Amino acid sequence: MMTADKASAKLQSEKVIITCAITGAIHTPSMSPYLPITPDQIVEESLAAAEAGAAIIHLHARDPETGKPDQTPEGFEKFLSRIKQNTNAALNITTGGSPFMSVEERVRPAATFRPEVASLNMGSMNFGLYPMLERFKDFKHEWEREALEASRDLIFRNSFKDIEFVMKNCYGNGTRFEFECYDISHLYNLAHFADRGLAKPPFFVQSVFGLLGGIGAHPEDVAHMKRTADRLFGKDYRWSVLGAGANQLRVAAQAAAMGGNVRVGLEDSLWAGRGRLAQSNAEQVRLVRKIIEGLGKSIATPDEARDILELKGGDQVGF
Repeated sequence: MMTADKASAKLQSEKVIITCAITGAIHTPSMSPYLPITPDQIVEESLAAAEAGAAIIHLHARDPETGKPDQTPEGFEKFLSRIKQNTNAALNITTGGSPFMSVEERVRPAATFRPEVASLNMGSMNFGLYPMLERFKDFKHEWEREALEASRDLIFRNSFKDIEFVMKNCYGNGTRFEFECYDISHLYNLAHFADRGLAKPPFFVQSVFGLLGGIGAHPEDVAHMKRTADRLFGKDYRWSVLGAGANQLRVAAQAAAMGGNVRVGLEDSLWAGRGRLAQSNAEQVRLVRKIIEGLGKSIATPDEARDILELKGGDQVGF
């Protein structure tokens, strides 16, 4: 007879969780006509991504007129319940917001709405977006160029105090974290909080590759990240990856072959092939799903993802 632990391990080995990050705060409206900006667009893109196979939907809000990142609870309120009412996918609210925001501003939506999952950046870092100015020359809104240029001198602050602040504001709500680790040191930061009893297993580790200021996207970088996480967390973590820009599908393919989970979406990459803009988040979900199924694996349903990550369930959120 199979025990509950063995059944859970079997589920983890056979199923790949797809997270889709719908809009984020990095890309700007002038970069792609397909980037969702308004609440209606975010709802439509979220539902389509879930229908395509995403078990978790990662959400940011934006000003519907300018597309500027909006980390007010009011911004999220315009679409959260609408998405929840129309899909079983688990909803993940960012606490990263934008690198230009304070941690007090960034945590408010997750603390207010008590989602099943919230992202949590695990260390401070240089956050260089300015190379995009070489590819994109014309902008509709003044803030777009200003934000990219300002990233030459931008430190995305996630101090130990900041991380602890987010944890203490969200863990009491039953929210679990997607621990976003942009470098090896961020894994050690997570281990530090685990040793203190502030981070609780199973740890959902989202390894981020290819952003200027973080670890690269070479296959050896991906392998090194997993080796280190294996050593630090053993059976107490679930690994997922996201590759920035053109690295998206290459990194996803490697990680899926290594037993990991994957994240795609227009937050992380605007592309669906060399020189071809993705026309939707769902398109990227379908592309990575083909890779996963081509490897002989299958995608996790939202409820299977909940079992694997030990999420509280959509009936216990605050929206």
